[in-house]
Amino acid sequence: MARIGGFFIWILTGLVLLVAALALFLVLFDWNLLKPTINERVSEALDRPFAIEGDLSVAWRREPETDGGRAWLPWPHIAAEQMILGNPEWAEGDTFVSLQQVKLRLALLPLLSKTVHIPRIDVQGPVVNAQRLADGRDNWTFDLGSEDDASAEESAPWKLDIGTIGFDQGQIMVDDAISKLQLDMQVEPLGEPIAFDEIVGKPEESATAAPQEYVFAWRAEGRYQGQTVQGEGKVGGLLALQDAALPFPLEADVRAGSTRIRLAGTLTDPQNLGALDLNLRLSGTSLGNLYPLTGVTLPDSPPYSTDGRLSAQLQAAEGATYRYQDFNGSIGDSDIHGDLTYVAGEPRPKLSGSLVSNQLLFSDLAPLIGADSNAEKEARGSSARQPADKVLPVEEFRTERWRAMDADVHVRGRHIVHSEQLPITDLDAQVLLEDGRLHLAPLKFGMAGGELQADIRLNGGTTPLQGQAKLNARGFKLKELAPSFAPMQTSLGELNGDADLSGHGNSVAALLGSADGSVQLVINDGTVSRSLMEIAGLNVGNYLITKMFGDEDVQINCAVADLALDDGLMTTPIFIIDTENALIRVDGEVNFASEELDLDISPDSKGMRIFSLRSPLYVRGSFSDPNPGVHAGPLALRGTGMLALGAVTPAAALLALIAPSGEQTSQCQELLEEMRNDQR
Repeated sequence: MARIGGFFIWILTGLVLLVAALALFLVLFDWNLLKPTINERVSEALDRPFAIEGDLSVAWRREPETDGGRAWLPWPHIAAEQMILGNPEWAEGDTFVSLQQVKLRLALLPLLSKTVHIPRIDVQGPVVNAQRLADGRDNWTFDLGSEDDASAEESAPWKLDIGTIGFDQGQIMVDDAISKLQLDMQVEPLGEPIAFDEIVGKPEESATAAPQEYVFAWRAEGRYQGQTVQGEGKVGGLLALQDAALPFPLEADVRAGSTRIRLAGTLTDPQNLGALDLNLRLSGTSLGNLYPLTGVTLPDSPPYSTDGRLSAQLQAAEGATYRYQDFNGSIGDSDIHGDLTYVAGEPRPKLSGSLVSNQLLFSDLAPLIGADSNAEKEARGSSARQPADKVLPVEEFRTERWRAMDADVHVRGRHIVHSEQLPITDLDAQVLLEDGRLHLAPLKFGMAGGELQADIRLNGGTTPLQGQAKLNARGFKLKELAPSFAPMQTSLGELNGDADLSGHGNSVAALLGSADGSVQLVINDGTVSRSLMEIAGLNVGNYLITKMFGDEDVQINCAVADLALDDGLMTTPIFIIDTENALIRVDGEVNFASEELDLDISPDSKGMRIFSLRSPLYVRGSFSDPNPGVHAGPLALRGTGMLALGAVTPAAALLALIAPSGEQTSQCQELLEEMRNDQR
């Protein structure tokens, strides 16, 4: 028995010595001897150069947070310095990620259940250099082999369980040829975490999980889509990125060119880009400048600012769906409110929704067609300039952007602020954009007690752009067209008109300069005088009225015009003004391509009434500098330019504009019937 007892004592002593030797080996072992093996194995696994260039050490310590028998089992505390992960051969530079130091502690017992449990990792001096080429290759994607290997199928997968990650200031550099982004970002931990609620307010009661605290601050500068970018903000902790149910907090204040983007909110399921819920504030010199940043086609505008809620379902079946809801703001001096939805679907993204302005300043619409001043163009970042000697806007539409997305947006201006010369009261429009074809229908303006309806189609899919416009003006009250002209306030007269035009070109000037079609106008029961021309600011009209009628207020019984356009040249088959003193015929041409005028105004006294002007008038020159005058003698007739009414036949379209409501008899009806009877 003594021998047996001694045998067990020797075995026990041997085991103790073996454990002691093993512990002594683990404590005294130079772990740097394993670096070549570790470097080689990791490099082979990642197919990238990997190296621990500094010291590698392991210290064994008991974990104070464990209890029971496990508290006696020491944990390895691993520290590695100067770790470098290299780039693939095609990338610029040798290093993808470098770390000054990494410290972690590893739980041993969970390894028996194939779980790598690391309660904490501390990283010092991380530097990341992310690159992506135009062909789609990037240096952050690793080829780790197929998961269908037989060895992978036969063994259960290992689990990685990381508690917290801490690091000091780090740097992330991005060079992405696809998104045209070059960025240098500095990231550092906040001194104390900031509660999410302190920045964006209390989360909604319906939220399934409260967002985490802000843990890191960042600042960045660089270029995006050719524009200078700089910004700063805060984000949550790294481990919050791993929990799909945990809202990841975001806050940013970014300036890109003349655009400022401020947001605060959450990203759900960050690894799979699940959903966004942000308060978003946008401001800038022009809505058009958002296109290179977002890919959303918006029109040029005066300076703007908006504030609303942006929610997004980034994995929606029809495509990532963004909703900018209940936003308020301003565009120029006009207020703006609405809801917009953007779906990044196929074959093109689509923008839909509604916009409302309660006080719309009409001049804020000028950038839509390039009609704003050169100073305003420069302020919104446009390189286009309107020549001093041109009136029609020459700034070209950016039709290449029209093909980037589709749209279906309803726009309403409840009250339009305007000058007295343009008594527009309200606006209602449906904006449709499909595969580069822009369609405004219906487009309605309330004006002078009547309505202007338009159907405008612009095909940006052709080069040059092909345009069509149909306009119908009905019931414009003359007294509302000239509200400050007292003699007109007793008038019951109206203006009615139609236009049907088509043209080609990428600007308003080009479209009108190539226009074909017709314009018909009828005015009845009005009054005209020099003072009215002065109120309207029409110097040429002032001159003509003064020459024909002096300072008197003259009653207009009827004015009719049937104008024809052919390749931008407008002629006047019928342009007659019937006043109480004279019958006036306007004859000639207006060239929209060259913006030149060549018109003759031939008045003829009616009956025995005294009419002082004996010679016809003319208007020559350009749109920007018209030159009126008096002919030295009688005119030779231009084609059918005889003043006799029977020389022309009124178009049926003109007859349709006589009292279109059918409720009153117009003196124009008598004039046109007389013209038609004389022609028989």
